[in-house]
Amino acid sequence: MSLYTIADLHLSLGVGKEKAMDVFGNRWHGYVEKLEKNWRAIVEPEDSVIIPGDISWALGIDEALEDLKFIDSLPGTKYIGKGNHDFWWATLKKITDFFNQHNITTIKILYNCAFEVEDYIICGTRGWFYDESVSNIPKGTDFDKIVNREAQRLKISLEEAKALSESTNKPILCFLHFPVVWNGTVCEPLMELLTEYGIKKCYFGHIHGAYSSPAHFEHDGISFAIISADYLNFVPRVIFPPEFD
Repeated sequence: MSLYTIADLHLSLGVGKEKAMDVFGNRWHGYVEKLEKNWRAIVEPEDSVIIPGDISWALGIDEALEDLKFIDSLPGTKYIGKGNHDFWWATLKKITDFFNQHNITTIKILYNCAFEVEDYIICGTRGWFYDESVSNIPKGTDFDKIVNREAQRLKISLEEAKALSESTNKPILCFLHFPVVWNGTVCEPLMELLTEYGIKKCYFGHIHGAYSSPAHFEHDGISFAIISADYLNFVPRVIFPPEFD
């Protein structure tokens, strides 16, 4: 059994037509077909795939149904997190009830929790913009308040991961939608938590078009890896068996 990850699927199968993604670059041309072909070529039913955010352009959970059914139809167990464009996201109970109602059986919610998957414990949260100056958030938004809220969510997930790690002796992998470090700028509250809990590997999406960036980089003893779908050319990235140490 193998473990993969890929973020930023940006599906729009339930909104009438595929949302144009060319603004993010030419790699997005025919991306749904490309994603499905690549996914089915490498992921087996017994494998797991972590998808940390920006899953669907839907504005409500009902509108997200076709996107979620598409993900459910792909091989493997999927662990999904929330991204900044996931406006369809609801409470855990509402999402779980929705999955049960529509017989969506292969998707699990990675949110304020942790899971034991293969040789690892996985945890994570959405995170937030690493730099307020490039966030494009609405005027008047309390940037620090949102960062602190995301830090609390990450701490909850890390606490659960720590408990699982102590009982299984398995290392913790952290998955966020936003990068904690990018272009020399650090989201300090989140970085402090990763350091406090001894995280050694962290995966993130959100960044598009940065195809010349390294696949992973080190900061304060932590390996960070970019897993945006277009960066990976819509091929899920293998984590287990280990790709890098």
